[in-house]
Amino acid sequence: MNDQIHSDGSGHEHGELGDAEYAEFMELAAQEGFDPEEVEGALGEAGHGPLPVLAVVGRPNVGKSTLVNRIIGRREAVVQDKPGVTRDRVSYEAEWAGRRFKVVDTGGWEQDVLGLDASVAAQAEYAIETADAVVFVVDSTVGATDTDEAVVKLLRRAGKPVVLCANKVDGQSGEADATALWSLGLGEPYPVSSLHGRGTGDMLDAVLEALPDAPAQKFGTALGGPRRIALIGRPNVGKSSLLNRVAGEDRVVVNELAGTTRDPVDELINLGGITWKFIDTAGIRRRVHLQEGADYYASLRTAAAVEKAEVAVVLIDSSESISVQDQRIITMAVEAGRALVVAFNKWDTLDEERRYYLEREIETELAQISWAPRVNVSAVTGRHMEKLVPAIETAIEGWETRVPTGRLNAFLGEIVASHPHPIRGGKQPRILFGTQAGTKPPRFVLFASGFLEHGYRRFV
Repeated sequence: MNDQIHSDGSGHEHGELGDAEYAEFMELAAQEGFDPEEVEGALGEAGHGPLPVLAVVGRPNVGKSTLVNRIIGRREAVVQDKPGVTRDRVSYEAEWAGRRFKVVDTGGWEQDVLGLDASVAAQAEYAIETADAVVFVVDSTVGATDTDEAVVKLLRRAGKPVVLCANKVDGQSGEADATALWSLGLGEPYPVSSLHGRGTGDMLDAVLEALPDAPAQKFGTALGGPRRIALIGRPNVGKSSLLNRVAGEDRVVVNELAGTTRDPVDELINLGGITWKFIDTAGIRRRVHLQEGADYYASLRTAAAVEKAEVAVVLIDSSESISVQDQRIITMAVEAGRALVVAFNKWDTLDEERRYYLEREIETELAQISWAPRVNVSAVTGRHMEKLVPAIETAIEGWETRVPTGRLNAFLGEIVASHPHPIRGGKQPRILFGTQAGTKPPRFVLFASGFLEHGYRRFV
């Protein structure tokens, strides 16, 4: 039998399964002839949630992407012998000495975006803020530059563990250049040739010491602090107006000119006897890497705000057609693993014809998130604003829900019977059984008799 195991997330042990459920699940696996160690491995991968994150930072053309390729053991990050090839941050899964973690490859810093300090901060602040540890890559043949010194200040402020990588040390003669980087005050520089692999093992050993076993929870608090709600969307869809309406007073600046909000604004607001922390963010424009200056910086800060929130409320201007950018923003929230609410703002401005076409657009353009609670509101007039908090509560409830293994398998049985997987190459893979390995967001492990196509997995 060509058995396949599909999982997402990462972790150890048997996820969030209780002992009784775990025993029931392992019995199911044994009945189908699965190797217990293979089953344990799949549960472990999907178990405890996100992997610890390692950010690789440095100025342009110091060899960050080459180092990332070396760490992940395959050529995925685009490498070219000129600065600025990596624009958006890209993340990959890696493993070293039996431990798995996520590597984030960041773009180098453009020197002309609002001056040196701001341009360094724009890329580095987001990468460092969302990481559990940082590899700071310096070109040992050039030595420490003013830009490198600026990054060091940022790293000190952030307080994250830092491993200093002295790159482009291709032989004994380059070791002295690496030693000179002690002057940065970040501890021992690890001499590495990311191109040839020299010294990467010692550096990765240091990385494992710096990384936690599991990342810190970036939302909520153990003491039951206020739930964090990020308001995100394109510029000028009414995020600040919505926050003011929810708060019942003018807390943030609202202007018809798009892009008034630059930094995320945190506001504690009491609704229905519960205190919520609403985060008003800057509008996300078309392409982060095509932006300049303050817009570029604002987009990175918005992404960081989403990472630290529990719920993303995506605002869409209902008077305009749903754009590709709206869909990209929704995808960003989903990929960040946040609970999701879609709020269609400016609903009071719609006539019957626009409402008809909007409903058709929602059916076709947003079919992949039909599960997300939706509210039609007007931040200006206050229409239906009372529906926002119940929608947020519904989204959180689904985000935290655990489905018992027995109930899940009854559901999977119904799906397989009513909507079997398409036949491919004369074979028809079938879901045999599954379990939920984690929550926030819900993560499931499915065991199948063959490879399940992505479209079918999404359908399930």
